[in-house]
Amino acid sequence: MSDHSADLPAAAAALSAEDRAGLVNALKDKLQLLAGEHVDILETLSSKVKQRVEVLKVLQSEHDELETKFLEERAQLEAKYQKLYAPLYTKRYEIVNGVIEVEGITDETVPGEENKAAEEKGVPNFWLTALKTHETLAGEITERDEEALKYLNDIKWCKIDNPKGFKLDFHFDSNPYFRNSVLTKTYHMIEDDDPILEKSIGTVIEWNLGKCLTQKLLKKKPKKGSKNEKPIIKTEKCESFFNIFNPPQIPVDDDEIDDDVVEELQNLMEHDYDIGSTIRDKIIPHAVSWYTGEAVESDFEDTDEDGDEDEEDDEEDEDDDDDDDDDDDEEEDEGKEKSKSKTFSTEHPPDCKQQ
Repeated sequence: MSDHSADLPAAAAALSAEDRAGLVNALKDKLQLLAGEHVDILETLSSKVKQRVEVLKVLQSEHDELETKFLEERAQLEAKYQKLYAPLYTKRYEIVNGVIEVEGITDETVPGEENKAAEEKGVPNFWLTALKTHETLAGEITERDEEALKYLNDIKWCKIDNPKGFKLDFHFDSNPYFRNSVLTKTYHMIEDDDPILEKSIGTVIEWNLGKCLTQKLLKKKPKKGSKNEKPIIKTEKCESFFNIFNPPQIPVDDDEIDDDVVEELQNLMEHDYDIGSTIRDKIIPHAVSWYTGEAVESDFEDTDEDGDEDEEDDEEDEDDDDDDDDDDDEEEDEGKEKSKSKTFSTEHPPDCKQQ
């Protein structure tokens, strides 16, 4: 692997098993090299300080043992509650898709809505609305996507252990856009508890003829006098939510990986992970709150709490800017007076600058 590859922890996608192992080994070698640089400090310490450091290392080992137990228990706790969530998600699916009716619903309808009430089952466009309400996901959904996402009837996720990561399943009713009933996105992580994306894999979508949402057709008229009178038809990739099932790929040839490519891939992979983790951590567990819009307010409040100090700093900066502006105004007025006096003394004053 090239030196650039060692700087690609967030962009390691679509490599062969051998190349992927080489990338991980390169990362480990880099960490060991850095660790070796820090080990040298022990040689500069006195014997007493070294002894104290050795005791600190023992404390660190005890901490690491406790942390390992914590992670094991946390995994067990998460698995336990995933099982407890499951029946709630099942009932949500049944209500949203009209499989069951909720208790207490009366047959009374508002005048003029009789036909609409008879046609509506469950909660129409539930998942589409929930996804669009989140700012990050709304930016991925085009108007063309919306018609297809109306057929989305459920989203599920689960952890995977070999390799470590998680999987998202998007369940669709039969629709005119594609033949798949489930679209899956799988995220492989370099470390289970470290959000460094190694690789992501998406389902190959079986688009119906003329219904592909990730590409658009371009028709170009033939040149005048051309023997071929038929228009030239080309396809071009376009923005679409369904592009998440075709994640970015790392070039197989190391020579193609330069600094610009590395940075671009890192950004694409980070964005890809951001979409997946947002759906997993926010949309699925709190879908109805995103559907109603209540989650936006709570999410905004959390952001505000984090940004209170920044706002205070901004206000102080604004006050300082106002003071600076006042000083600048005074200087500008003084400059104008000086400029006027110079202008009166000569018609074309040398080096005259407007303040």
